[in-house]
Amino acid sequence: MPQASVPSNSSSQHYRVTNPATGAVVEEFPTATDAQIQDALARSEQAFSSWRQVPITERAAVVSRIAELFEARKEELAAIITEEMGKRLAESVGEAEYCAEIFSYYAQEGPSLAADQPIKAIGGAQALIQKRPIGPLLGIMPWNYPYYQVARFAAPNLVLGNTIILKHAENCPRSALAIEQLMLDAGLPAGAYINLFASHAQIETIISDPRVQGVSLTGSERAGAAVAQIAGRNLKKVVLELGGSDPYIVLASDDVKASAQAAFQTRMENAGQACNSNKRIIVMDSIHDEFVQELTDQAAALTPGNPVEDDAETYVPLSSEAAVEGLLAQINDAVSKGATLHSGGVRADQPGYYLAPTVLSGVTPEMRAFSEELFGPVVVVYKVSNDAEAVALANNSDYGLGGAVFSPDGERALAVAQQIISGMVAVNAPAGEGAGMPFGGVKRSGFGRELGPLGMEEFVNKQLLYVAQA
Repeated sequence: MPQASVPSNSSSQHYRVTNPATGAVVEEFPTATDAQIQDALARSEQAFSSWRQVPITERAAVVSRIAELFEARKEELAAIITEEMGKRLAESVGEAEYCAEIFSYYAQEGPSLAADQPIKAIGGAQALIQKRPIGPLLGIMPWNYPYYQVARFAAPNLVLGNTIILKHAENCPRSALAIEQLMLDAGLPAGAYINLFASHAQIETIISDPRVQGVSLTGSERAGAAVAQIAGRNLKKVVLELGGSDPYIVLASDDVKASAQAAFQTRMENAGQACNSNKRIIVMDSIHDEFVQELTDQAAALTPGNPVEDDAETYVPLSSEAAVEGLLAQINDAVSKGATLHSGGVRADQPGYYLAPTVLSGVTPEMRAFSEELFGPVVVVYKVSNDAEAVALANNSDYGLGGAVFSPDGERALAVAQQIISGMVAVNAPAGEGAGMPFGGVKRSGFGRELGPLGMEEFVNKQLLYVAQA
């Protein structure tokens, strides 16, 4: 998973836009001062005192306006993140559109999802579970989906009546500011959503502050562990969406070539920089060789391209130099220990952070690629001989985010899918996606859920109202 801010003893930190297609620094932004941090905390608490009193239908109307602005501004928003982190422009537009869908979902469904829930009481009393906001929340977000990650955290909580302090990734300052401006333009009251270019040390200050009632982080295991430790020490609720190494099991196929193409396209989305990407492709031995050959052909056919151009014959850069170097180290480790490199495994001979799409097979447990998350355009294929072996390999991971199982025999695929240990699993689809579909994992992939009905359940006071007979 992408690196999110990790509290540390160092206060040195730089918010800057670096174009991944060229490696050139475009713009830099100053880190917040300690006085600005305290001002933000005060403004967030003050905004909460009034925002929580606004009827939920009126809060939902503001959130609906946020959805409209994401749709209206999708082209300009897309251009910002393509320059910041290298996403293909068409995918960037799609991300903004998805944010509009998420905010619209909670604007429409939020009031009913937060409605009072009657429960049985004795002696003629009345009892209700009421869902009430809890206060200012801190969101620590990564760079790989600069808008979507924020939307799935902010949308339900703004409808609930919580307020948001948002610390974005250091390489996404322009998009962070664009979101904040959009929120204000939609009619959110001042202080209800605050962007902060905070340092690592300041993050610990914010989490520890008694005015902040919870924290949500999407990022690496290391960042999640650090934030959870601080939150636990201060008795704060935390939601963590961390790494993933999702299994993608192909039990059988009526068209092996088409199945391999679909698997490859799924893996290449966002240049492979998605936490729930199909990082471990598990294929039955009867179709393995043909499957790998098609993956290899697909990868070898791509050349470096400009992410602004919508060219299906090209691949786009990774987010940073560190991302390229890290993946190359994992690939080289696997190859040096006996894995087969079918395609890629090298960076392009040009400026920018381009790593050729890579296909590996023969990965074994002593290799880093077996147990570590490969956050980029690397396809790892495993060969199995039966369904039980596929399940065992799929579950042989410290991660448990998502997974998918494919077969023309739907009952067979379903039987295998229901044995996968993960927060999400799909049958004959890469994933169950949509604003109404809960997202989250188990094991070292974190805990808590975002999106769907469960997205309204995390940062909420489920208050009992008990009214006895007079």
